[in-house]
Amino acid sequence: MLPPIGLRLARTARVVSQAFERAMADAGGSASTWQVLVLIRSQKWGNQAEMAEALGITGATLTHHLNAMESQGLVRRWREASNRRVQQVELTEEGTAMFDRLRGAAVAFDDQLRSGLGDDETAQLAELLEKLQAGVQAP
Repeated sequence: MLPPIGLRLARTARVVSQAFERAMADAGGSASTWQVLVLIRSQKWGNQAEMAEALGITGATLTHHLNAMESQGLVRRWREASNRRVQQVELTEEGTAMFDRLRGAAVAFDDQLRSGLGDDETAQLAELLEKLQAGVQAP
C-alpha cells in the first residue's frame, strides 16, 4: 500500500524547499529574501499589510525581513509626506543586484526540477497540484 498522498506531498515539499533554500544561500541570499525581492520588484502590492498577505506571512514577520534587508542595503523605506501611515519600499542598487543573482539561481533550480520531466508531465504536474490545492480550499 502506498503512503497517504498528503504525507508524500509534505515530504517532497520539504526536500524541494530545503534544496531551494540551499540554492538561494549559495547565491548569497535566502528563499524569504527572494520572495520579498520579487514582490517589491513587481510593484504590485499596496501597503505592508497587503504585502504580508501576498507573501502568506504576518506583518511582524515582514517587518523583520524588511528591517534586515534595509540594514543589508537591499531596500529603502520611507513614508509619504501626504500619508505618513503608508510606507513605501523600493530596491536599492544592491537590492537589484541581489534580485538578479537570486533570479539566476531560481531559474537554474527550476531547470533542475524540470530536467526529469517532459513538457506534458510538467503541465500534468501543474494541473494535479492545482487540483490538490482546490480540494483543500473547498468549503
